[in-house]
Amino acid sequence: MFVDIDAFQHKKHNQNAYGDYFASKRTQGRIIVVLSDGLGSGIKANILSCMTATMLLKFIEAGYDIQKACEIIMNSLPVCKVRKISYSTFSAVDCREDGTALIAEEGNPKFIWTRKGNILDTQAYIVTSKIFLNRQMQIYNIKLEPLDRLIFCSDGATHAGLGTKDLKMGLGRNGVIGFVLNRLCDNPDISSRELSKSAADFALSVEEGKKAKDDISVVSIYMRNPRRALVFTGPPYRDSQDGFYANAFKNFNGKKAICGGTTANVISRELNIPVRSKILFHSGSLPNLMEMDGVDLVTEGILTLTRALEYLEYPPYDTPEDAAGRLVKFFLESDCIDFMVGAKFNPSHYDPSLPVELEIRKNVVKKISKLLEEKYIKKVTLQYI
Repeated sequence: MFVDIDAFQHKKHNQNAYGDYFASKRTQGRIIVVLSDGLGSGIKANILSCMTATMLLKFIEAGYDIQKACEIIMNSLPVCKVRKISYSTFSAVDCREDGTALIAEEGNPKFIWTRKGNILDTQAYIVTSKIFLNRQMQIYNIKLEPLDRLIFCSDGATHAGLGTKDLKMGLGRNGVIGFVLNRLCDNPDISSRELSKSAADFALSVEEGKKAKDDISVVSIYMRNPRRALVFTGPPYRDSQDGFYANAFKNFNGKKAICGGTTANVISRELNIPVRSKILFHSGSLPNLMEMDGVDLVTEGILTLTRALEYLEYPPYDTPEDAAGRLVKFFLESDCIDFMVGAKFNPSHYDPSLPVELEIRKNVVKKISKLLEEKYIKKVTLQYI
């Protein structure tokens, strides 16, 4: 199974920093996830939640048992002298691809577990702090099945709408559950990215004037078969290998993209598939798309890849509908992405008239791969041909 995970957040109204912090790491058949909620809001809360989440992630990644790691943090977090509560709360998950998941929660709303349109529950093992006797942590050991989902949120989501006419006590955990079940009923295969965003947006929508009174964070985990994708960019180093790699591209089981006019011409020639130009209304400064039967996306090469790298590194609020924006969407809608990168020298990459920041294809693809793995939690492989 593939563990599809993503998160979405809204800042508290009139704040410049998120008071909640989400961190994750995919490594050796497992994924570690932490959501921390810092005390208050703004910069102070951001620092506290970032420190908590980062330390927990590093502890668990280094081999600490999740209970031991979370106990260390629980016993270390000081109490605010004014509000008499912990400087931050957290939810931590250590999930394996076989479905085994260990969950630890301290102070955050209890997670939501769905299976086939139903809510599942499980008993927690309670751990009381040896230093702060009024502080308890819940430990869960569960076994996920294909198509199961886990939802984690900060109390900004469950408290959304608090004091309004329709939700005097706030949205509550049941309100989040109701929205999630309805959303899954409408779209059972919705991605974690879409589900976390729509749930966070819903929580914001019930706030008075749609102005968040607290930071809102929603994390979604989805156990399913991976969505595979292949990106072919750059012609192979040896012309004699063109046919071999063209057939490997053709026989790949998943979505397929070509980045580069020369690469598209190689595939077209070897597989006898014509290439057609596709005029985009929002092409911007980038070359237009191309079309080929049996290929999901065909773009120009280095310019489009470089712009896609910018969009991934500094995501715009609305990703443009140009070729790079569509390539980013192709990446984000996939789980396991294989790159076939041709090593043949292309003199145009060294044209002095091109922008100084323009890098050769190999380096750009390396940076995209690293971002997709570390920031977007994808599985990426690189094959140089």
